[in-house]
Amino acid sequence: MNTALPALLVEAFAAGPCTGNGAAVVLLDQPLGDGWLQGIARSLNQSETAFLLEQQGQWCLRWFTPTCEVPLCGHGTLAALLALGHWGLLQPGQSCQLLSRSGPLEATLGDSACTGQIVLPSGGLIPAEASSGLAGLLEARLGAGPEAYWRSELGYRVALLPPGSPLEALACLAGELEPQDRGGLILMLDCGDTPKELRPTVLGQPADYQLRFFAPGLGIAEDAVTGSAHALVAPFWLNHHGRSSVVGWQCSHRPGGMVCELASSGMIRLSGTGHLLWNGTLHGQSDGSGADSWASLLAAG
Repeated sequence: MNTALPALLVEAFAAGPCTGNGAAVVLLDQPLGDGWLQGIARSLNQSETAFLLEQQGQWCLRWFTPTCEVPLCGHGTLAALLALGHWGLLQPGQSCQLLSRSGPLEATLGDSACTGQIVLPSGGLIPAEASSGLAGLLEARLGAGPEAYWRSELGYRVALLPPGSPLEALACLAGELEPQDRGGLILMLDCGDTPKELRPTVLGQPADYQLRFFAPGLGIAEDAVTGSAHALVAPFWLNHHGRSSVVGWQCSHRPGGMVCELASSGMIRLSGTGHLLWNGTLHGQSDGSGADSWASLLAAG
């Protein structure tokens, strides 16, 4: 069948155009199959494309990279929230639950159309040992190896770098990562040695830490601004700084950031802004099959 569906692109965790992380959002009017969803994500060629579907009065949300479906995507969730506001399906200040493969995610539209809060699971950092290959690569590229290294249930690996490491100037590492790090490698460091007036700001607050994220195993050489990565490492930085909120900055080629707080559920609340880049209608063909894969979200919620 032919489809004509509302679609837009939001540059998430960004205050203006050409920064932050672009996510396409498509509003479905029926459950469509995984092959169709993957094909659209491949054609739109964003780090993630988010698909929204209302079922039984609840919003279901799925995310696809150009090569696969992922269980969690922070910037795609913020983009979906802001899309609902743009389409008039959510009002300023209104909250909703987005049912996903990572469970129900709370989201609240801000007072303006370009701000919002999302709550993501964090998991935990499990101490591990960096491979000699990664340690040597970082030593060669940055002049220092990792001070600490962790794995996580999300599949991401995390390396803490010494303060002052030239993370922003680092060339993309995707092609040189070993298999254990290809599913998502976070490189992070403290901003404490940089005067506050020289740090980037998010919602008027200076950054406390910065990171970069490489995930060639997910079809993403480097992600611009990664909400799931910040949600994972935020508890470390909240404890490190002894505060109830911290500001994370991602110093990628399209930089952006977010304010991170511990939610009452034990999950992490991320606050950020987004910029609507384009808005239109997506045309395609689908056989309409896909109810089973969407029904699982309702069952989990």
